[in-house]
Amino acid sequence: MGLVLNQSLKNTIVTYFGFAIGGINTIYFYPYFLGSTYYALTTYILSAAAIIMPLLAFGMQNTLVKFFSQCQNEKEESKFLSFVVLFPLVLTIPLLVLFLFFYGDISDYLSKVNPIVKDFLWFIPFIGICMAYFEIFYAWARVHMHSVFGNFIKEVGLRLLSLFALVGVYYGYISPLQFIYITAVTYFLACVVTMFYAFYLKKPQFQLTIPHNVKAISEYTFYIILSGGVATLLLDIDKLMLNQYIKIENIAYYSVATYIALVISVPSKAMYQITYPITAKLMHEEKHDELDDLYKKTSINLQIVGGFVMLCIFVNINKLYEMIPEEYSGGLWVVFLTGLSKYIDLILGNNMAIIFNTKHYRSVLFLGVVVVLMTIGLNMIFIPMYGILGSAIAILLSVTLYSLAKLVFVQKRLDLYPFTMQTLYSMGLTLVLFLAFYFWDFPVNGIVAIAFKSILVSIAYVYLHYKLVISIQINEALDNLIQKFLRK
Repeated sequence: MGLVLNQSLKNTIVTYFGFAIGGINTIYFYPYFLGSTYYALTTYILSAAAIIMPLLAFGMQNTLVKFFSQCQNEKEESKFLSFVVLFPLVLTIPLLVLFLFFYGDISDYLSKVNPIVKDFLWFIPFIGICMAYFEIFYAWARVHMHSVFGNFIKEVGLRLLSLFALVGVYYGYISPLQFIYITAVTYFLACVVTMFYAFYLKKPQFQLTIPHNVKAISEYTFYIILSGGVATLLLDIDKLMLNQYIKIENIAYYSVATYIALVISVPSKAMYQITYPITAKLMHEEKHDELDDLYKKTSINLQIVGGFVMLCIFVNINKLYEMIPEEYSGGLWVVFLTGLSKYIDLILGNNMAIIFNTKHYRSVLFLGVVVVLMTIGLNMIFIPMYGILGSAIAILLSVTLYSLAKLVFVQKRLDLYPFTMQTLYSMGLTLVLFLAFYFWDFPVNGIVAIAFKSILVSIAYVYLHYKLVISIQINEALDNLIQKFLRK
């Protein structure tokens, strides 16, 4: 776990720094500087681009991680890397032609409730392609065990550029309309910079060749596209469906709430970048016991860190909503429901990395399609009834069922199980501390009140988890920090 913990820690720090910038953007700059309409429009475009990204990438970002370790020499590596970069164009170009051909029909359908969407739909494929190739080049870096730089670009760079652009809107240097164009440019720059970094790590020798195991790669890629589509749809389909039923401003209210909840999943995203290739290697070498150990460690460590973040958000949520425009307050309960869905997914550890690298993954992926269809159906039922809260209910139900299916699949097929008694202890502590801290607030300024309560929660949470030795790895990390502090 040394390499995992080292790069996971760096990725976590980078990601949380990025989320801090994103938090400033989301909670203050977007609502006050950009306004709910253009904020919602920007969110809609980015969500739609994220949904089509797995298809445009043709699943190559995950295919690269799985099959790169099977290359026997540099010649095979060069052939494989060339294939991974060039092959998505075979699908992307025809899809773009179809999009242009049916642009009128597509734009009419998507702008029925919110006409403002119509003139901006062409941004979606452009940003989608940039996202797709960013992920491919990021995977290129990850297979060479360099995950931090790409994570910095993704989590910090994009948000920092957005922050500068929002400040430009505030001072009148750019208009809200121009902000959308600048957003598209930032994704293009992120793709180009990551490409050069990937090529710096491993100089490309592009060849128009097909790998010898192309059949296995193609089959795996098909299911990865399916899986990536399922995961992205579960994350972003709600924003697209809100556009079809209610005024676009509601997407802004919903986005603030879901962004706050999304912070809970940051530890999982950070650890996933490095555990994915390690999981692939352990499964390729058939090291069951080591894989089971990794599964349990990732589960409890993510549960502790993610549970801490969730607890801090939940006990401070009322004060937090006092700091943003009143019209956004309808998203408060969305934070709770979406936050729980993130926590449920988080405690499964490296479950998806295991599924992606097993020969039995097809059945769960098709189940994922069923879950997406169920999510769409639930959104169609609940959004007209409850608005943005209805979408959060749909997501919670769908994610819970999907997570349960993934858990059972890995346990039945591979005899791997992530939970121990420490899982229950940590859940119990989190619940008790929530009940102890949620129902009162410091009678002072919002930020000060949040800081004071978070300090108390942190002391109680860390102390209790440390004393009960919920995670040996986290205790060891804390012991090392204490020893370094005492030496100084």
